[in-house]
Amino acid sequence: MIWGASAAAMVLGSAAFGQEVTIQLKWVTQAQFAGYYVAQDEGFYEEEGLDVTIKAGGPDIAPAQVLAGGGADVIVDWMPSALAAREAGLPLVNIAQPFKSSGMMLTCRNDSGVTTIEDFPGQTLGVWFFGNEYPFLSWMSTLGMPTDGGDDGVTVLKQGFNVDPLLQKQAACISTMTYNEYWQVIDAGLSEDDLTVFKYEDQGVSTLEDGLYVLEERLEDPEFVETMAKFVRASMKGWKWAEENPDDAAMIVLDNDETGAQTEKHQKRMMGEVAKLTAGSNGSLDPADYERTVSTLLSAGSDPVITKEPEGAWTHVVTDKALN
Repeated sequence: MIWGASAAAMVLGSAAFGQEVTIQLKWVTQAQFAGYYVAQDEGFYEEEGLDVTIKAGGPDIAPAQVLAGGGADVIVDWMPSALAAREAGLPLVNIAQPFKSSGMMLTCRNDSGVTTIEDFPGQTLGVWFFGNEYPFLSWMSTLGMPTDGGDDGVTVLKQGFNVDPLLQKQAACISTMTYNEYWQVIDAGLSEDDLTVFKYEDQGVSTLEDGLYVLEERLEDPEFVETMAKFVRASMKGWKWAEENPDDAAMIVLDNDETGAQTEKHQKRMMGEVAKLTAGSNGSLDPADYERTVSTLLSAGSDPVITKEPEGAWTHVVTDKALN
């Protein structure tokens, strides 16, 4: 009986511990990823029988490489980089899409002379690369505007992940996210009246951001699919909670920021903006959003991120299980 009780305790302890899942984020701990931290803090993962480890990202961390190396079960990535990785031979598959809208935009100083698209020719524009440049290149291609300088085109400045080129007047416009860098510009002393923004969503060239991706071969395992369905269900519960309780969600993020680099003001503001991007999503990928992303990438100038229509790059098998 003693042996039996001990064995039972071990089994119960194992069950209570939960099935382990590791998620690799695209960037550092911030409200951009609030849904996952909320799901962990509020016990939504535990309710699904999951023990989730959330790995923060950073400038030297490539989520796809972490996934390929076995360091995570699921990653957060933007679709352009995920599709590029897939075409290059790493079979990433989108299993859920918490972000319905894009937060990317160009932010311009009015005193640079840029307040309309017609003011772009002859200007220097800061653009993020590493896969983030393709919506911009597609936009310029749609406008028929060269990106190699000249009076009729624009000069592209490869922008680091900061706002210095705008503050130092090295560029008339820079890449920003609605929830992050734009507010860094404001905090640096410029007012909203000093700036003009061009949202990629409004220009019809936005691409999907912050989706959940896994390796295609793992979806052949029904147990893994079931685990991911539980993970997506709990994560989306976290996202909806964050949308409804943005200030509390921001504080949960701050509690999980081991670096101490984030501030309450910035995270609360970020959460308010991020909630606008997740609004309307139940986690399922909208085929129309996917097709727009692919079309944008295929039309991104002479060196597109993908060269052909992807096949098998997304599936509803996980979200179908999660939602039903």
